[in-house]
Amino acid sequence: MAERALDRIDVRPAYTVEDAAAYEARFAGISAPALLHTLLTGELHGQIAAVSSFGTESAVLLHMVAIADPTTPVVFTDTLKMFPETLAYRDTLVARLGLRDVRVIQPDPTRLAAKDPEGIRHGYDPDGCCELRKVEPLAHGLAPFEAWISGRKGFQAGTRHALPRFEVEEGRLKLNPLADWDKAALDAYFAEHDLPRHPLEAQGYLSIGCAPCTSRVKPGEDPRSGRWRGFDKVECGIHRPVADSVQPI
Repeated sequence: MAERALDRIDVRPAYTVEDAAAYEARFAGISAPALLHTLLTGELHGQIAAVSSFGTESAVLLHMVAIADPTTPVVFTDTLKMFPETLAYRDTLVARLGLRDVRVIQPDPTRLAAKDPEGIRHGYDPDGCCELRKVEPLAHGLAPFEAWISGRKGFQAGTRHALPRFEVEEGRLKLNPLADWDKAALDAYFAEHDLPRHPLEAQGYLSIGCAPCTSRVKPGEDPRSGRWRGFDKVECGIHRPVADSVQPI
């Protein structure tokens, strides 16, 4: 019998603010590794991906994901403006952690040719550049999934201070397992598990994105102050600033 067109309609469930709040309450006091193990091997198995920049702190979350389920898809957006050191670090971590499903996505070449033919948009329109090279490709990369995991931490910037561990964006559940982790906790995890560091971290790059828009962080600055210097910009567009009064959304 021929399959009806109606049977092929995407019926992915849309998560709600109430769902995020329920997850937040359910996992209150539960450690990040335990949270990930429960969800990656349980109800979200096959429905969730981790998104990683393979930046200075990425090894912690990726190690937890690999321990829970190394087959979990990991989506990496190669903007074609990345540091060579980041690409090498990605390959090192993938091999070291045994990640089995790393998906590298890149900007649409047709869109690049139309919107950034000389590759210099970052210098005069960083928001447009991020939309073209990060936001749009990631949207395609996440299309098959109902939920995704972010490595954001609340201490990284003022725009992330009140970060919850569960949010909902465009009907998709978003997990921030390390939302309440500080730098000391991250450093301790690196040491405990003997994880390799990003090679640029020792040079003062504490938050690493695209090479043209990343600079060293000065003493006393928050870790993301080295991103987009000279512009009124603190996020690439993939993540939204979080206000103190905001509930999971």
